[in-house]
Amino acid sequence: MMVKLRNLVLFLMLLTVAAPILLYTDPAASFKTPFSKRDFLEDVTALTLNSDGNRLNLLPRESPAVLRGGLKNSRRIDQLSARVLSATDDDTHSHTDISIKQVTHDDSHNREKMHVQLTQQTSEKVDEQEPNAFGAKKDTGNLLMPDAQLRHLKDQLIRAKVYLSLPSAKANAHFVRELRLRIKEVQRALADASKDSDLPKTATEKLKAMEQTLAKGKQIQDDCSTVVKKLRAMLHSAEEQLRVHKKQTMFLTQLTAKTIPKGLHCLPLRLTTDYYALNSSQQQFPNQEKLEDNQLYHYALFSDNVLATSVVVNSTITNAKHPSKHVFHIVTDRLNYAAMRMWFLDNPPDKATIQVQNVEEFTWLNSSYSPVLKQLSSRSMIDYYFRAHHTNSDTNLKFRNPKYLSILNHLRFYLPEIFPKLSKVLFLDDDIVVQKDLSGLWSVDLKGNVNGAVETCGESFHRFDRYLNFSNPLISKNFDPRACGWAYGMNVFDLDEWKRQNITEVYHRWQDLNQDRELWKLGTLPPGLITFWRRTYPLDRKWHILGLGYNPSVNQRDIERAAVIHYNGNLKPWLEIGIPRYRSFWSKHVDYEQVYLRECNINP
Repeated sequence: MMVKLRNLVLFLMLLTVAAPILLYTDPAASFKTPFSKRDFLEDVTALTLNSDGNRLNLLPRESPAVLRGGLKNSRRIDQLSARVLSATDDDTHSHTDISIKQVTHDDSHNREKMHVQLTQQTSEKVDEQEPNAFGAKKDTGNLLMPDAQLRHLKDQLIRAKVYLSLPSAKANAHFVRELRLRIKEVQRALADASKDSDLPKTATEKLKAMEQTLAKGKQIQDDCSTVVKKLRAMLHSAEEQLRVHKKQTMFLTQLTAKTIPKGLHCLPLRLTTDYYALNSSQQQFPNQEKLEDNQLYHYALFSDNVLATSVVVNSTITNAKHPSKHVFHIVTDRLNYAAMRMWFLDNPPDKATIQVQNVEEFTWLNSSYSPVLKQLSSRSMIDYYFRAHHTNSDTNLKFRNPKYLSILNHLRFYLPEIFPKLSKVLFLDDDIVVQKDLSGLWSVDLKGNVNGAVETCGESFHRFDRYLNFSNPLISKNFDPRACGWAYGMNVFDLDEWKRQNITEVYHRWQDLNQDRELWKLGTLPPGLITFWRRTYPLDRKWHILGLGYNPSVNQRDIERAAVIHYNGNLKPWLEIGIPRYRSFWSKHVDYEQVYLRECNINP
């Protein structure tokens, strides 16, 4: 009897030692691969402690920081258990029993405490810190997408149209009537709504009713492949419609950009009439002795737009420290010559000096001297612009803008011929606005270069390969496709250096080589990049910022800091299609109370 009792006691003691060892050691642990965060989440959510599984089963998704902390704590406890158990092999039997019981109790307590803390930390992070994919913070642990109800209604409409077109649904007349009714209700609820707050109060009811009807449709049509095919067909149709609309939008934008608004057509007519009513003495500008004074600041503007030119002059003088030192040389065409003169006679720009010239009076500028003028008057060029369905016409409407036929667009390559006695000129486009004093540009050292301009290679499409045909050996051998482009619109030209390096001849040589438009498309920037290759000095970017005529996202701070802002692109500020956000920078230099503007209904 005593022997049996002793054996029983020894067995129980052995069991007391072996059970925890088996419990806390995993023979396959060394063969397991590291698990991912997702595996850890699944393991945690599967655990239950003290029969309270609800809290852990509803454990929200942990953030990466919490997961790393949880994994470290779990591994630390496992390592502690292993160290304590291995140390007990050298101790007495009773000591082992006590140590294991204590570690088991402490370890269980630590595990439970750690999981509780993990759950609390995760809940706090999910509730307070972690934003959802749309930038909105979570509310009571749920993801709230902005305008979720509006999105849901639109999704329902798509699903409803899919069901309405399926043969199995069409066979059920009652369902079709109900579905069409729900579609009309949802469409009325959506109307022109762009956010949830625009929806009517009944939108929630319409949403629930549509959901119930769609559930019926799901029961009628359970063939997923048919639904998928229909959705693909709808997607293809939508993409095709989008492509057509984009093409139409591009065409209409180009057409609008080329069309003169009624008010701007009226303005030169009224001005011309009044100009020829003046006597010869009244038609003259004052201070003409300043036109060749190299101690002053000379500007060159070539434009047929009276109002745009006036904004350039007004904005420059408004920000000038010494207006009397600024001289504006304006060149226009024959149709707008009288109007341009009349405008500045009636609206003299403070103490600044104005000169207005007619390009038709430049007798030296003829087709025998200028290759580009010969090309512009050729039959092939005229056909290119005015025969809409010519087989050789370029599909890009940008290059079919008739402004390229105007010699005014190419006068920038003849500055020394136009102003033979000037040493330095600041060239300005008519779609810019000056915001700061520009006199400092005349003191910039161009370091032997001819052209001073702001570089535009911050974007990939402003490099040489964007404008020149590098498949042609003449281009590929002479230029770098990744070279940085620069901007026309505000350029400092050293005319003495221009004449010394014979830049006009360089321009003529490349224009002759491009007679068939194989080296570049039309325009003035490509030949400018070629003509002033390695002859351009980069100005500080604060002098000139571009994009206000096509980019609605120009940085506001960059605009405010810039000396000159440029509305390059089709969305000019004097057109209705101009970007509203930028229009005030231009319109504040227009006096809409001026009599000619009122008579021609030119309003802000």
